[in-house]
Order: sequence, then structure tokens, then C-alpha cells
Amino acid sequence: MSHANSHAKIENPGSFQASPGLKMMFAGLALVGVVAFLGGLRVDSQRAWAAFLQNHFFFMSLGLGGLFFAALQWLTGSMWSAPLRRVSESFTAYLPFAFVTTAVVYFGIHDLYVWSHIEHVQGDVVMEGKSGYLSQNFFMIRNLLAVAFWMFFARKMIGNSIAQDANGDYSFTEKNRALSPGFLAFFGVSFTMAAFDFLMSLDPHWFSTMFGVYCFAGLFYSTLALTCIMTIFLVNQGKLKGLVNDNHLHDLGKFMFAFTVFWAYIGFSQFMLIWYANMPEETGYFMRRMVGNWMYVTVFLLIGKFMTPFFMLLPRDAKRNPKQLVRVGVFMMVAQWIDMLWIVQPEFYKNGPKVGWIELGVTAGFVGVFFTLIFRFLSRHNVVAIGDPRLAQSVHHHHQ
Repeated sequence: MSHANSHAKIENPGSFQASPGLKMMFAGLALVGVVAFLGGLRVDSQRAWAAFLQNHFFFMSLGLGGLFFAALQWLTGSMWSAPLRRVSESFTAYLPFAFVTTAVVYFGIHDLYVWSHIEHVQGDVVMEGKSGYLSQNFFMIRNLLAVAFWMFFARKMIGNSIAQDANGDYSFTEKNRALSPGFLAFFGVSFTMAAFDFLMSLDPHWFSTMFGVYCFAGLFYSTLALTCIMTIFLVNQGKLKGLVNDNHLHDLGKFMFAFTVFWAYIGFSQFMLIWYANMPEETGYFMRRMVGNWMYVTVFLLIGKFMTPFFMLLPRDAKRNPKQLVRVGVFMMVAQWIDMLWIVQPEFYKNGPKVGWIELGVTAGFVGVFFTLIFRFLSRHNVVAIGDPRLAQSVHHHHQ
């Protein structure tokens, strides 16, 4: 490990203090979210809960995606990502709030899930068969336990990463490398379970063994986009200047491009198998998403979520252009939010999506809380894993 002490040569950029205006804006958005959600509950409780569930899963995926990205870097001994890994680590600051929102879903369970109504389950062979698994208390216990374990892994691994800042002790990297396989194995099972529980069970008659992978593809798609946006933001703020260069952005851009293709591949595979088998219990899910105005959203996912980032990121120069990457990143985040809308809302609204003050207000609230927690993390810790033994090598990272 010739680079074990090289971090001393690199100037520590320290933490990032968000401007008071930025903090006020996110606090204001959080407040808007609370008002919109409470107002929505009075006007149309099912609609408010649908908006809550959509955003709960979207932002929980980002918080978890940050830990997944970091664990992947430790496991593979990745060099290129050292200057920007702390950015994705900051997303895990949201996980404790995801624990709270998971608990809150319990109060909306009757508005969201038909299987929570005994009168609907009785006499329905499918729902009766699943009633042992789809019971309210078991649903909540297993999902709260999953988030608690994610928080445990985050505390251990991100804690090691931060502790390493003090003296560059290589043993912290080894500890995280040892923890990563356990986390990734647990992540695969627990996130699939969360996707099945929160989203797939909205229609307890429908099932798809690929649904967990589909939701994972969306998780990593949006996590990479946000990592890219936040990295470029911190470069522009002068915090990562000289640490992150065009080659790091190029690698992030390649990752974004790759997982745009991966998401499309999984989405197509799921659709194609169901279309080809043509079994009534499976096709209903897609039929609902191909009637009325839902057809426009379905077409948007094909053209917008896949083709737009695909062609925008295809040229080499695009992956090295910060402005282009931010544009694509923001677009990918919005596309993922629309994908979540497409998964949740057709179970309640057959004719098309509803996007009004309730949906936008609740989304604003989640945005406000998420970024408040991320910026609080970045204000307390170095924006770069300054003790990482691979940092010095990565700063001079270049493509052959």
C-alpha cells in the first residue's frame, strides 16, 4: 500500500456549509410538504397516501442507493471513485427519516392496500392464500426491521469511512471491505421484499419475479444521477475543485449510461415475458397502464426514461461536460419520480395520472427533508474521504 499516507499531500477541503438561503429554502419545502399532506388527508385521503407512498419509496431508495454505491466501491477496491464516494455516503443521512416514513405508512394502510380489508380478503382465493404474509403487523415489523438493519450497516460503514479521515488507517478500508458482502447480500433480499410489500402488493393478485430487480434498476439509476448532480454542485462551490476531474465525471457518466440501458433491459424483459405468456392474472397490471392517459406515461418511460438519457449520454464529450451531465441527471431524477407515479397511481386512478397540489406539495416536503439531512451531513464531515488510501492515486486519475 504505497498510497497509505499519500493523503497528507492533498489539501483537505473540509466540510460544506450550505448558505442560510439554501437551508431556508429546504426548510420551507419541508413545511409545504407537511401542510400539503395534512390538507390532502382532509380533501382526499387516498390521494394523499398514494403521494406519500410514491415519495417514501423514491427517497428511501436514494438513501439506500448511496450506501449501495459506497459498499460497491469498498468491495471492488475501486480507485476512481475515492474523491466522490463521500457524496453518495451523505445520502445515507436520510435513512433514519425513512424509518419514520415506513412507520407512518402504517396509518395509511387501509387507504393503500386492499388486502388490509378483511371483507375483501374473505372469499378471494388469491388474497386468502397470501393472508399469512400480507398481514398489517407482519408487514410493518419486517419493513421496519429492514430499514433498521440498513441504518446499522450505514452507521458502521460510513462511521469507519469518517473515522479514517483522522489518520488514514488502512484497517478501516479493510473493515468496510469485510462488511460490504454481508450488506450487499442483505440489501438484495430486503430491498426486494420492500419493493414487493410497498409497491407490488398494491395489487395483491399480480406478481412478477422481476419486480425487485426492476425497482433496484430504478434505485441505482436515480442514485447515480443524484451523485453526479451533487458532485458537480460541490465542484462548482469550490469544494471538490482539483479533486474531481473530467475523468471522474466521465466514469460517472458511463455508469449513468449503463444503468439507463440496464433499467430498459429489465423493464422490457418483465413486460415481454408477461405479454408473451398472456396469462390474465399477469396482464392486468400492464393493461391498466395502457388505457386512457396512462398510455402517455407508459410511452414517456420508453422514450423519456430510456431513450433521452441514452442519446444524451452517448457521445464521449457529453460524459465529460458538467452542464450536460447536470441536465441529464435532473431529467433522470424526474423520470424516476414519474416511474414511481406509474407504479403507484394506476391502482387507484384508472383513467390517468393525477398530479396536482397534493402530489407536488408532498414531493416538495420530501425534497426539503432529504436535502436538509444531506447538507447537515456534509456540514459535519469532510466532503471528501480525505483518509482514503486510494485518494491520491484517484486525484490523478486519467483515461488511457
